Amino acid sequence: MIQTTSFGENTLAMTTHDIPKRRLGRTNEQVSMVGLGGFHIGKPDIPDGDAIKLIHSAIDRGITFLDNSWDYNNGNSEIRMGRALSVKGYRAKVFLMSKIDGRTKEAFNKQFDETLHRLIVDYVDLIQFHENIHDDDADRIFAAGGAFEAALAAKQAGKTRFIGFTGHKSPKLHLHMIEMAAKHDFTFDTVQMPLNVMDAHYESFEKHVLPVARERDMGIIGMKTFGDHAILDTNALPPIDMLHYGFNLPTSVVVTGIDKPEILDQAIEAATSFKPLDASKVAALLAKTRELAKSGESELYKTTHFFDSTVQNPSWLG
Repeated sequence: MIQTTSFGENTLAMTTHDIPKRRLGRTNEQVSMVGLGGFHIGKPDIPDGDAIKLIHSAIDRGITFLDNSWDYNNGNSEIRMGRALSVKGYRAKVFLMSKIDGRTKEAFNKQFDETLHRLIVDYVDLIQFHENIHDDDADRIFAAGGAFEAALAAKQAGKTRFIGFTGHKSPKLHLHMIEMAAKHDFTFDTVQMPLNVMDAHYESFEKHVLPVARERDMGIIGMKTFGDHAILDTNALPPIDMLHYGFNLPTSVVVTGIDKPEILDQAIEAATSFKPLDASKVAALLAKTRELAKSGESELYKTTHFFDSTVQNPSWLG
């Protein structure tokens, strides 16, 4: 099936396909294996109208998982997504997720209310504690008067269906968050983490967190396929191969930044062309990235503070 969509002055004919869906862990929801990243869709160099058309096109072509965060582009990412979903029929087609930085009950509630207002919804399907990158994040979230209490109350009030967490810094911090949840008789519904061709070689979430999360039947949300272009810039592998590597892991969905029609085409091509990789193919992909990955130079989110929004804006934590 061919549909025509206009972006600015360009009109592109795009083939629509059925994007395979996967089970999102213990939520038992079925979501598209590739998801629309919230950060890139809110970038200021994209006109509002083009961003909204891009969101509609992604949904029309089979992407059902939408990622976002309270802090993306000063709220513009959520505002644009809210405007797109307010068009009749679109909200019902998607699994909507956003993230909150607040570690205290008060900060979490304030930010979550702003998120719902921007998205023009009464609830999101999934809310996640954002950026588990500080040594004390888990302790603060699960402390008395912490964000965990607020998230549970939000779920009971019908403002979210599921609760998860994200992070990009260290597998140890993810494991600590899962352990703290267990101490409070709680299992996260989802976990979001870097899963890519470089991660396997350095401070690996794939090796250390993925098995633990799977044991608990948590929905696995992969991210940082291209490392906000740092991994892509190595030219170690074609973009489609990088996406296929993420799909080949036991991910429920791989979230990728989409800021133009050709990147949307690439994501859909990767999802619809994917076939499970055998061990020899995986080994060949990893062999091409081993030397480039060993010091974390392409995973700047692990080795620098460039991507750490709550380091740059500590007041967001509350």
